[in-house]
Amino acid sequence: MLRSIRILGIGWLALVAGLLATSLVQPCRGFAAERPNVVFIAIDDQNDWIGPLGGHPLVKTPQLDRLAARGTVMLNAHCQAPLCNPSRTSLLLGLRPATTGIYGLAPWFRTLPNLAERVTLPQAFRQAGYQTAVAGKIFHERPRTPEGLQQEFSLWGPAGGIGVAPRQKLIPATPMGNHPAMDWGVFPHRDDDKGDFQVASWGCQQIRAARSNEPFFLALGFFLPHVPCYATQPWFDLYPDDDTLLPETWEDDRADIPRFAWNLHWHLPEPRLAWLRQNGQWRNLVRSYLACTSFVDAQIGRVLDTLEQTGQAHNTIVVVWGDHGWHLGEKGITGKNTLWERATRVPLIWAGPGITPGQRCPQPAELVDIYPTLLELCGLPPRDGLEGHSLVPQLRDAETSRRHPAITTHNQGNHSVRSLRWRYIRYADGTEELYDHDADRAERFNLALDPRHASTLAEHRRWLPRLDVPPAPGSAHRVLTYDPATDLAEWEGQTVRREDPIPE
Repeated sequence: MLRSIRILGIGWLALVAGLLATSLVQPCRGFAAERPNVVFIAIDDQNDWIGPLGGHPLVKTPQLDRLAARGTVMLNAHCQAPLCNPSRTSLLLGLRPATTGIYGLAPWFRTLPNLAERVTLPQAFRQAGYQTAVAGKIFHERPRTPEGLQQEFSLWGPAGGIGVAPRQKLIPATPMGNHPAMDWGVFPHRDDDKGDFQVASWGCQQIRAARSNEPFFLALGFFLPHVPCYATQPWFDLYPDDDTLLPETWEDDRADIPRFAWNLHWHLPEPRLAWLRQNGQWRNLVRSYLACTSFVDAQIGRVLDTLEQTGQAHNTIVVVWGDHGWHLGEKGITGKNTLWERATRVPLIWAGPGITPGQRCPQPAELVDIYPTLLELCGLPPRDGLEGHSLVPQLRDAETSRRHPAITTHNQGNHSVRSLRWRYIRYADGTEELYDHDADRAERFNLALDPRHASTLAEHRRWLPRLDVPPAPGSAHRVLTYDPATDLAEWEGQTVRREDPIPE
């Protein structure tokens, strides 16, 4: 790896550079030179609108298509939480949100005594002799001290993020007011001024500079298509400016959903479908999201090209994952923070040594499975206490059945269980949803009250997390807690009753 460091917004550059130079120039003992490299790629807010998952009929992601062709696509992969910080914390620690109590955008997990010394996935690779490097968004936020940075990765690159942005918002007023994140569209700028372009460039530099006798673990986190999602005109030109882009929606789609579900999901800041329609912004948002998806796909392609050009593709495991999905009008909302398919289904694509090419695996998978899977693929010793399960059997043979479903948690007491055929949801007040994906991929018809499905409900209930801890100290997130004694919920200090009207 390059023996330089670029830490944005940290004034301790000289100290950190010295620490990292010392750690990088010394050879690591105890590793086998034949161990594969790992390129670990995260995409923020990326739902199943990519070519290998078929979530949108018009999406153009040729680089992810290319990666999928030489590896295995998990067609039924789901996040542990439909929000950035709990999802990423869960993946990197190998623990479920119901175990950590991290359900929202805070706290940073190292502030919790029981997690302060917990070995993360990149730390496990570093301890095994890998050179570890990171750019962009992998953790929800970067550690704020030189010691904190050095604890997590050997080498830190650019922070990525939005990059260049218009001087004034393109969408000046949404239901959130003038919130800077609630913006999207096209404006004149250069692609290489975008944070994701810089992350890919830095990653390519590290691959070119890698030492032939040392395996590396390179983590690259791309920001887009997270809002604000801006792209240049050529990326917009990939998609028609008409309503063929829009996802299918139904006006009665919420008719059979428990009231508690809407108290949980509806008190959120993202603009609703009704607002997008009234303000002529639905198509613009969808087109912006697709354009940004294609832009990030191209950045991933640059990384894949560099692996091939340097002759390292044959000995590098590439795993691409999304931290959670995103609604673009389905169920009447935009954004994340739900327990339905659009918010939980994510990209999970594997390629490299030990992985069978050209496979499409329908078995349920979870992001928490990535930690034990990478350990096994790279010949590292297993670690006690991980709550995921290795996907190596499926990566070798996609027809191998899998006993474990995928479990997503959104605040304490609210869980989704996704099996091969079914999605089961249970809320904190005990209400439920059940969807048959063989017959109803859009999850339109809630079957939870149909007595014919009693056995299916019972089978899925047994997978609900037995440990379901309250929010961790220092939580600062969109908490909705339910008190069965009063039949009331508290949302950010406000009482929410079942009979309260749901705002449009």
